[in-house]
Amino acid sequence: MSIITDLTRDWLTRSLRPFTFTPSYDEVLPYGDCDNLGLYIHIPFCRSICSFCPYCKTVYRKETCDRYIDALLEEIRNVGNTYQGRKKVTSLYFGGGTPALAHARLKEIIDEVNRHFIITDGIGLELHPDDVREPVLKELKEAGVTRISIGIQSFHDKYQDILGRRTVDIKAMKEALEAVPFETVSMDLIFALPSQTLYELEEDVETAFGHGANHVAVYPFIDFTFTDSKLKAMSKQEKHALLDGITNYCLAKGYQRTSIWTFAKEKNAVYSSMTRESFLGFGCSAATLLRDQFKINTFSVDEYCKRIAEGKLPTSLTIRFTRRQRMVYWLFWTLYSTHLDPQDFQRFFGVSLDQMYGAEFILAQLLGFLKKEQGIYHMTLRGAFYYHYYENYYTLAYIDKMWGIMRLEAFPERIEL
Repeated sequence: MSIITDLTRDWLTRSLRPFTFTPSYDEVLPYGDCDNLGLYIHIPFCRSICSFCPYCKTVYRKETCDRYIDALLEEIRNVGNTYQGRKKVTSLYFGGGTPALAHARLKEIIDEVNRHFIITDGIGLELHPDDVREPVLKELKEAGVTRISIGIQSFHDKYQDILGRRTVDIKAMKEALEAVPFETVSMDLIFALPSQTLYELEEDVETAFGHGANHVAVYPFIDFTFTDSKLKAMSKQEKHALLDGITNYCLAKGYQRTSIWTFAKEKNAVYSSMTRESFLGFGCSAATLLRDQFKINTFSVDEYCKRIAEGKLPTSLTIRFTRRQRMVYWLFWTLYSTHLDPQDFQRFFGVSLDQMYGAEFILAQLLGFLKKEQGIYHMTLRGAFYYHYYENYYTLAYIDKMWGIMRLEAFPERIEL
């Protein structure tokens, strides 16, 4: 698979050059000309560390968290002050870690964001099931949060056990969600766990929709090399069957597919911090994607706070895209939504999709990956699986390598992918 994926990348970028990340970065981020700009804020604190989780996190200590939030506010202020007036952005998402551990200061963070940005499409926040309590939900809603995503993983005790999680109190969770409603209540589920069956996955989806969710995300288990997880990865054939099976099940039930791994019970239920053309990231490990560059902040809480105290951006690594590299990145993450409008490509790049990748899209249709209806490309079940397979490969080949290094080095000298 590595040969095929490498050849695919080389062909689409029309280059044998690796994706090269270096410590250089712009002191002033050029986000003023970015349309459809999103915001992301990372809160890296957890009560305990799950063995399977690859994200930047550390055990919660109130003193450390408060010091981090102070630095975070300063980063938002410094970046926001470089733009004259308030920049219009689509959305703000909080991830982690467990952002609700900082619930007492979330309004302070959101107020600082609102001083520099106009959020047009809502604020989302990830929640641990333990934090789905009425007082916490009320505090989040009063702070301005409109969407929440609850990291369930599975409602089956045997999978909670192997993931090192506790049983979810679904009755208490449902009562809290009914008492404090949100526009979107998404629940994250994991598929491709050892010996997991389609029936068990269907049960998880129905339990989620029956206990307060109007949106579910069914993500694949990915075996990152730097985590402490001992779980055995499922075979390609088994994953394919599960992904097709849960997709067909959800569509047959009338749920709307909103991305490769997400389904909505209601038309306006949306939760995605990924499918955005450009975004600014604040906090440890947060990434920023602009027109011609991608940068990622240091994973170290201490070094992050130190950089901010010195009046510098906490950027660890940056890649300056070639035009073709940026196009491939745009296409990959746009197709995550399972559809693509060629007019959006032309608006962003100033050139037609047919001119740049017409032959490739014809081939994708002939191979049964895409179909075109009324000028819009839609991904088939076959295409969705191979997207998942490529994404899984690139995650392990690229993100696993990068994050593995950045967990150990606050500011690496160079990474080539």
